[in-house]
Amino acid sequence: MTSDRIVLVDMVFEARHGVFDHEKVTAQRFEVDAELFTDLQPAGLEDDLARTLDYGRVYETVRTIVESTTFNLIEALAEAIAHELLSDFPAIEEVVIRVRKPQVRLGGPLAHAGVEIRRRRSA
Repeated sequence: MTSDRIVLVDMVFEARHGVFDHEKVTAQRFEVDAELFTDLQPAGLEDDLARTLDYGRVYETVRTIVESTTFNLIEALAEAIAHELLSDFPAIEEVVIRVRKPQVRLGGPLAHAGVEIRRRRSA
């Protein structure tokens, strides 16, 4: 596995994910980070976009999942993002996905609730 990675940090979307009814009705802010492990040497040596991942396509894939689907759990949202990125981009060997929900109500001050998952391509 390569240690090279592309990192998209603090992608922000408005969506309806959560267990409670009010979370399914009123959109909330969700923040997503994606670390994409892939071999960047060919792109770096050749300075050629075709030899790397299209960041815009990755962003749109994440946006579509976050905004067009509803999950009870941010764990399920993170899994869906990881699965789709590994399916749609064969050059990605591994992903780390972080999903943060800053407006979560847990009874006191809290910057955000979040999850982080790491998934590898099946051999």
